[in-house]
Amino acid sequence: MALKIARFVNLALAGLLAGNEFGTWVAVHRSLWTLSTPEHIRAEQAFTRRFKSIMPFWMLSVVGSCLPVLALTRGRDPSVFRFTLAGMLCLVGMIVSTLRGNMPINNRALELSPEETPPEEWRQLREHWEQLHTLRVLLNLTGLCLLYAGALQEEDRS
Repeated sequence: MALKIARFVNLALAGLLAGNEFGTWVAVHRSLWTLSTPEHIRAEQAFTRRFKSIMPFWMLSVVGSCLPVLALTRGRDPSVFRFTLAGMLCLVGMIVSTLRGNMPINNRALELSPEETPPEEWRQLREHWEQLHTLRVLLNLTGLCLLYAGALQEEDRS
């Protein structure tokens, strides 16, 4: 029963995170390109401030929720453990990418003046951020799929 609860929490948190990241990638950030540069900067600054207050806890919670699943599957079924570990490593990679790539760009964006920032500078900054965000989305989705694969392997053995 403990494994089922741990797995449920893990998959729920990972699914919500992957869905959030995918949604911002496919809809939110793409639609912001239709705004003028000052409006785009203001919108990104508002998103960044809001996400900055919730995402660190959420991302770490997802990785942290892998730990009980790993502990409960270790030694029972190697494939279940390996899928879960691989999923967690994708999520850790996403956090590293965020810390080293996206966050410095976010911090720079928060310093910009919407009225004074040249459109070329803004475009370069955002294009680099979006490349890194694409990597994060892929890591989140791959991690989620691997976590599900572990859960499905577990079910097949029951």
